[in-house]
Amino acid sequence: MKIPELIDINLKYSFVDGNGKIIHGSAGSRQSGKTDDLSWDTAYDGKHLMLTVESDKNIIFENVSASFRYHFEKTDRVFLNGYQSWTDSHEHTIMGRMHSLDRVPEAVLKAFDLKAYGDYDFVKYGKRRGQMHGFSYGYIRNGKDFCLTASADEKTGFTVIRYDTGKNTVVFEKDLDGIVLNGTRVVLDVFFETGGEEDVFDRYFEILGIKKCEKKTITGYTSWYNLYENISEESVMSDLEAFRNSEDHPDVFQIDDGYETAVGDWLKVDPKKFPHGMKICADRITEEKMIPGIWLAPFAAKTDSDLSNGHSDWIVRDQNGNKVKGGSNWGGFYALDIYNEEFRAYLKKVFDTVIGEWGYKFLKLDFLYAACIIPRMGKSRGEIMNDAMELIREYCGDVTLLGCGVPLAPAFGKVDYCRIGCDVSLTWNDAPHMRLLHRERVSTKNTILNTVFRRQLDGRAFRCDPDVYVLREKNNKLKPEDKRTLAFVNKMFGGVLFTSDNVAEYGENEKKIYSQMKALKREDFISADIDTAFNVVIKYRNGDDVSEIRVPLDNIRRSKKDR
Repeated sequence: MKIPELIDINLKYSFVDGNGKIIHGSAGSRQSGKTDDLSWDTAYDGKHLMLTVESDKNIIFENVSASFRYHFEKTDRVFLNGYQSWTDSHEHTIMGRMHSLDRVPEAVLKAFDLKAYGDYDFVKYGKRRGQMHGFSYGYIRNGKDFCLTASADEKTGFTVIRYDTGKNTVVFEKDLDGIVLNGTRVVLDVFFETGGEEDVFDRYFEILGIKKCEKKTITGYTSWYNLYENISEESVMSDLEAFRNSEDHPDVFQIDDGYETAVGDWLKVDPKKFPHGMKICADRITEEKMIPGIWLAPFAAKTDSDLSNGHSDWIVRDQNGNKVKGGSNWGGFYALDIYNEEFRAYLKKVFDTVIGEWGYKFLKLDFLYAACIIPRMGKSRGEIMNDAMELIREYCGDVTLLGCGVPLAPAFGKVDYCRIGCDVSLTWNDAPHMRLLHRERVSTKNTILNTVFRRQLDGRAFRCDPDVYVLREKNNKLKPEDKRTLAFVNKMFGGVLFTSDNVAEYGENEKKIYSQMKALKREDFISADIDTAFNVVIKYRNGDDVSEIRVPLDNIRRSKKDR
């Protein structure tokens, strides 16, 4: 495939002069140049572009971007990585578009803080078909040929990649909101790579300097997708007993949300649910020869938690002094400030207790995006998210980490396992009115698509967590064919194979699917493509035969011209 052709460089900026007046300026078009306010230089070898800016003024960037010409073919398929773990991320035809919140009433957006989950407050969504965007990396595919479009450095800020198939452009934009430049800085570092799937992604992580993840595929049980918050010491012991009598022993037994008195108050264990505390559960899990795991959301605190009420200064504030909400879960929660020294000390104490005293060796860390909802402290969102991930790894040492609800690039090489899709639902695609909401909503269909199209990250960035498979009959509205699809896709592309089922209750049908799932290997995968009916068709080897899994891409009835 061809490499996109550079069109121009765009720099828009502002600064405050000696009289207190805000001065706006622009530069660019040429690859190098100088104004009275700054100078810029572009190093570009036809595949790799690096833009450096220098100024002795306090420069605020309003737009930093590089535009390229690329002629999209009707048969091309395009992928752009979504903002965070849960954001829907799958291949599109060239007439695709991203789902925005434009049609959701403002009252609903505010009531449920829907914009906090994604990029809606700082990225403009395209209005036309063919206008799509993503973060950090994406690709254009024609058959087995790939053109990877990627950022070589996300530590200075997130890179937004835009495809406009109608205008035949690929644009890289840098989110530098919050940064004030005085000196020299590389503000854009992006590249293209063409070739086969394995080659372009191997090259991507070679450029990033991230070694392949050697962690094995792990199996496990999590309490969430059966009991949700209604867990207890009694339920943990009962579930452990079920595994004692099972032929399959998972690697990890994870206690999920519900043990704490409130999200944020991690060391205040609910005395009614867990009267003997959390160490006894970890000890019992270890006795059963499983790794004890536990769930936390380290950068979130429920609005009525003791932490929120007693440590208001630990909460992130916007430029107007308002507390920053992270979403509507648990009735609403605040984002916590990783740069507050008292909060950092508290967080270290939490990890020291959970790991060192309670004995948990596998931590699922969730809602991590809360750390970087707004830029602050002279740092961009991307810088803050990178700082947050480095802080977590520092505090947790060598303990196995599973990241979730996190912008993916800052998690590359920082966590051992990482969620790459939204939460599984006990239905296929949730209620119709829920499909109008944010791209991070709960959906079995969406998480299956994410698992398929973020598959290249598995074993490179981390091992991919596709979320659980659910085969049971009780407390489950998934159809048999949907259970099978979920299980097969998870096994074929994931590095985490978790469930919330009581395997002792499986009937003959569940046992059959489970046995078929276990026999699948990544090497069985042949291809994934979009057919003319807008299904994603996954082909895989089934012994000497070729089998297919079909997943509907969306619920939109399209005309022939869109295909």
